[in-house]
Amino acid sequence: MAKAIHSMIRVLNEERSVGFYGAAFGLTVADRLDFEGFTLLYLSNSESTFELELTVNKGTEEPYDLGNGYGHLAVSVDDLDAEHARMTELGLAPRKIVDFANNGVPVARFFFIADPDGYQIEVLQRAGRYL
Repeated sequence: MAKAIHSMIRVLNEERSVGFYGAAFGLTVADRLDFEGFTLLYLSNSESTFELELTVNKGTEEPYDLGNGYGHLAVSVDDLDAEHARMTELGLAPRKIVDFANNGVPVARFFFIADPDGYQIEVLQRAGRYL
């Protein structure tokens, strides 16, 4: 059976991205591998063994084209309202909280936030399938 271990995104600015993911989600650098043309950073926290890999391509100055195929990353939190308020206070500009239902049956409570490179992250209240 396969085990999901990380997802990779390309970022322009290491310091800015590490700062955002640390402030927003408590992710810290678990490993940093520096190569001639790029740097790989593996971010994690104590909530999960899954890591976010940031690739910083040296010499890239233009924003990456995220295209129309990228969806989003998702994280779950214990207290969605508190996290939304905390991120708002930090100036991270989370979007409004959404109560999502299917045929009147609650499915999820969530909001989205964008990282410095425009990647979308869904922040879900821990419940149901989103533990």
